Amino acid sequence: MFHRRRTALWPVLLAGVFAMFCWSCEKDEIRAVATDGVAGTFTSSATDLPLSLEKAETPAVKFTWEPADFGYQAAVSYVLQLGIKGDNFETVKEVAVPAGQFEVSYTHHEFNALVLALNLETGEAASVEARIKSSVSSALSAVYSNIQEMQVTPYASISYLYVPGAYQGWDPATAESLISPTSNGIYEGVILFSAGNLEFKVTTARSWENAYGLTGEGKVGLNEGENIKAPAAGSYLLTVNTNTNTIVMKPLVWGIIGDATPGGWDTDTDMQYNNAEGVWSVTAAMKAGAFKFRKDHDWGANLGGSNGTLTDGGDNISVAEAGTYTITLDVSGYTYSISKQ
Repeated sequence: MFHRRRTALWPVLLAGVFAMFCWSCEKDEIRAVATDGVAGTFTSSATDLPLSLEKAETPAVKFTWEPADFGYQAAVSYVLQLGIKGDNFETVKEVAVPAGQFEVSYTHHEFNALVLALNLETGEAASVEARIKSSVSSALSAVYSNIQEMQVTPYASISYLYVPGAYQGWDPATAESLISPTSNGIYEGVILFSAGNLEFKVTTARSWENAYGLTGEGKVGLNEGENIKAPAAGSYLLTVNTNTNTIVMKPLVWGIIGDATPGGWDTDTDMQYNNAEGVWSVTAAMKAGAFKFRKDHDWGANLGGSNGTLTDGGDNISVAEAGTYTITLDVSGYTYSISKQ
């Protein structure tokens, strides 16, 4: 009986082994299909690009490529990558390409902004490499096209973002600006937020057509996300990086302090930053006496001097007679002015 029972189990065991074998075959077949992809051929319409402000809105370059092949039907994502020759794309500017599109074109202004994100010197030719990154999922490695090398000469240009928000009535037409001196995708500006009016967005023009919103902690997205919110009332340096879609807010304020100021030597009288002119200013009732400029209500950074010139930790600035004065401060130039109203 023991022998017969053992024999009766054989068909069941054989069926299990056969099922396991077939399942293994199916897995192997899936693995065989999901092989490493093969990138398509990538071409550039130009290899010598002396970019020009005078031609800002005219076509500069077109990139085209053939679809990548991953061995099975799948939606492939394409990203244009730009890097400096010899850097092996360690410093890279990436541009996502809309689905189903196999070419992208740029004007002089658009391509200039892209290459300036690589921190190239304006007015000097540099060797720039371009390629296409193709991917289907995080489970499979991306593949990269052949590299197209170009000699690119960028030009200096200034670009702006704008910050409409509750602090100024949500009006893009009158909003404070953030400035990128070389259009490298990094914009900075100082915004003064009042109590209860901390929410804002960042627009690409003085309209609501395209706006950045908050998509996560320190992250922004174009035409997505919620209102961004300052940590508290006060003056903040905003840095928006459109290359990495990030935003950083740091308290930043310069003020005047001294026995000539409304707050004496105990309390700073805060100044307000003018993003367009790059200077701090305040109009205040001053007494005869002296004052200095101080950063972030702390003596760790203070400026003093005379005759419109400043030095770190310099002498007290004299005010000869009482009156209402407009005082301006140019931190980068280490200069100031004081004008009686």
